[in-house]
Amino acid sequence: MPTSFRHRPALTAALAGAGALLAGAASCAQEAAAPAAAAPAPLGAAQGPAGGVVGAAQAVPDAAAAALASLPHDLSPWGMFVTASPVVQAVMVGLALASVVTWTIAIAKTVELSSAKRKARTALAMLEEARSLSQAAERVGFSQGTAAALVRAVVAETHLSADAPSRDGLMDRAASRLERIESAAGRRMARGTGILATIGSTGPFIGLFGTVWGIMTSFIGISKAQTTNLAVVAPGIAEALLATAIGLVAAIPAVVVYNACSRAIGGHKAQLTDASAAVLRLLSRDIDRHALPRPHSNSRAAE
Repeated sequence: MPTSFRHRPALTAALAGAGALLAGAASCAQEAAAPAAAAPAPLGAAQGPAGGVVGAAQAVPDAAAAALASLPHDLSPWGMFVTASPVVQAVMVGLALASVVTWTIAIAKTVELSSAKRKARTALAMLEEARSLSQAAERVGFSQGTAAALVRAVVAETHLSADAPSRDGLMDRAASRLERIESAAGRRMARGTGILATIGSTGPFIGLFGTVWGIMTSFIGISKAQTTNLAVVAPGIAEALLATAIGLVAAIPAVVVYNACSRAIGGHKAQLTDASAAVLRLLSRDIDRHALPRPHSNSRAAE
């Protein structure tokens, strides 16, 4: 038998052993590569376009977190006022002062009109009971009030017209005096109500200006923070809306007080008109009776 056929079993065994060694080496290499592939890559190891998207996605939450950290923690009215912009703060302060002016005028007019109405009722009752102008002048004396001034004005006119050849123009002259006194009293009672009308008509618009300015400032802050999170947007808008709320707080009472004062002044003018009519009736009676007050009588009351 040739030599090549005698050594074939040994060669076959050697080849089988070499194949087993190669298979074992490949298996070991796969087992070593598997943990390396399963291990997470470091944050800074990402490269290329995919790494840029991951970094941008992580940057947005960081910006939102920073914006949330800078939000004011006190969202009470005072806290929102303190953190508002200077323009909005100026609007709020102006509206608050307007509200103080409104309530001051309301208290002052309530006291003034109440006193004037009480005096007018008393004088009107006295004029209805008097039988002549001289008697009314004696009862009025030096008392204060518009109704008393009406009586004194008519008595003074009778004294000035004592040497007139006719009494026909006395009623007209007396009516003219009474009309001027009524007009002056109405103007005096209406002082301060114009301010109420101005506050009531302009207060909401001033507050709206503060709201618009505050919302503009909030939008600028939103663009800088690059987030539309409601927790970031809401405080700035709430501060802006506070200006509108203060404007309504100043305007609504001003309108209510103005209407109340207008009705009260109208009622007082009606009282003065009744008092003027009563004085003219007394004068007409004295003219018909030829019993006008003489210049030397009741001169002190007519002063």
